[in-house]
Amino acid sequence: MIAPSICVFDSAEDAARELAREVSGLIRRRAAQGRNTVLGLATGNTPLPFYQELIRLHRREGLSFANVVSFNLDEYLGLAREHPQTYWSFMHRNLFDHIDVPASNIHLPDGTLTEAAIPAHCAEYETLIGDAGGLDFQLLGIGGTGHIGFNEPGSPKDSRTRCVRLDAITRRDAAASFGGLDQVPTHAITMGCGTILAARRIVLLAWGERKAAILRAALRGPITEQVSASFLQEHSNTAFYLDRDAASALG
Repeated sequence: MIAPSICVFDSAEDAARELAREVSGLIRRRAAQGRNTVLGLATGNTPLPFYQELIRLHRREGLSFANVVSFNLDEYLGLAREHPQTYWSFMHRNLFDHIDVPASNIHLPDGTLTEAAIPAHCAEYETLIGDAGGLDFQLLGIGGTGHIGFNEPGSPKDSRTRCVRLDAITRRDAAASFGGLDQVPTHAITMGCGTILAARRIVLLAWGERKAAILRAALRGPITEQVSASFLQEHSNTAFYLDRDAASALG
């Protein structure tokens, strides 16, 4: 088994610059070959420095996203797409509206569906990823439960895109941004662990001391469904990009 590489940086901005160089190189190489780059993207505060650097590279250094196809990890269920806390809104506000990625190349789970329509939608999402050639690169954060995407404790390693009930810790962590716990959705659609692990390259970002304990569980603890990020221990091309506080419990 090849252990994930652990890259520790002085700041989130330093880590974002390094990762943006890697991803921009991938996009440019594949564009020169006449090929698309398929990116799996994440939301939340953690990836914001990375997205800001991609926007800078587009504006200042001519990085084009015309050959990029994107698939987001997850989306809350039951919110109108234009709700400010949907991941559709987040991604457009913080990345898509500022780069030249074709709208037809952007994919996010649809959180507006009826319960009956969700299984077919999830199966279609998997098909779209496969038809695009699979994920070249998957960006991740890590939640308080150790989740990647919204793969809460108990998520099987081979799970695929599906509807999930959000853990109480996850909803509590989101409460401030929603204006109260009672406003946080109880369910979401997420790529499964198996979907994520099929990516050819994975990078997990984490900043701050509050992530230190769960990162230790993910990297040093047993591989278990109770901490879905622990499955990354078995992925052959995964890196953890951490600031010093986040890495402080790793020894």
